[in-house]
Amino acid sequence: MTFDPDSLLASEVRASPNCEPRRGGPQPSILLLHYTGVPTCARAIDWLSRPESGVSCHYVVSEEGRVVQMVRESMRAWHAGLSRWAGEADINSASIGIEIHNPGHDGGYPEFSGAQMEAVEALCRDIVGRRRIRPERVLAHSDVAPVRKKDPGEKFDWARLARAGIGHWVEPEPISRGDRGIGMEHGGQLVVAVQELLASYGYDLEVNGDFDEKTYFVVMAFQRHFRPARVDGRIDQSTITTLERLIAALEAPSST
Repeated sequence: MTFDPDSLLASEVRASPNCEPRRGGPQPSILLLHYTGVPTCARAIDWLSRPESGVSCHYVVSEEGRVVQMVRESMRAWHAGLSRWAGEADINSASIGIEIHNPGHDGGYPEFSGAQMEAVEALCRDIVGRRRIRPERVLAHSDVAPVRKKDPGEKFDWARLARAGIGHWVEPEPISRGDRGIGMEHGGQLVVAVQELLASYGYDLEVNGDFDEKTYFVVMAFQRHFRPARVDGRIDQSTITTLERLIAALEAPSST
């Protein structure tokens, strides 16, 4: 089984059987970025191409910047798992998934290479251009599955993508010295306000005023993507201000 690649940037097709038609026939509106979380890219591609794995993705990007396509963009790949964003529960049907090779947090979590980031940037630009994916719909796996996932993690260079016109980003507010923020021992109106902001942006979070475990993981996911200098799941002023700026930028009228 093979097919012609959707992107001219793909140097190889390694077709995975783990796919199906998109449910309800939607056009993909989310670009979802992952890391592979295994020691080598070859092992990741092998696993994603095995029927017994039950997982797949549309593209894999190696550490050298090689792009391999595994599932047609028109098809539903199995990469997001149990996940949710802005009320959408079938993220696999709504998204295109890119696996970026990196052993991940459990494998030492090395930096993403320059060649790899260059390839990811080019591939993302190609996909969002062809598919007209909105900047705020370029997401991390950890955004849509914050309790289960950490990828692609705080070392991924979202700011670089933003400079290339990919994704939604604001400069993070610096962390004030001595501001440890509040954690799971707290609740009340500040927690309500932050939960409301996170939920309005798209995170799957109940607004209840309790700094519960789900809130902790969602705050941590937000920090991994948008305030990576300190990922601790605590609500500090840097996190709040960055979140407010992000939503304000989203709501600002377009200059075009």
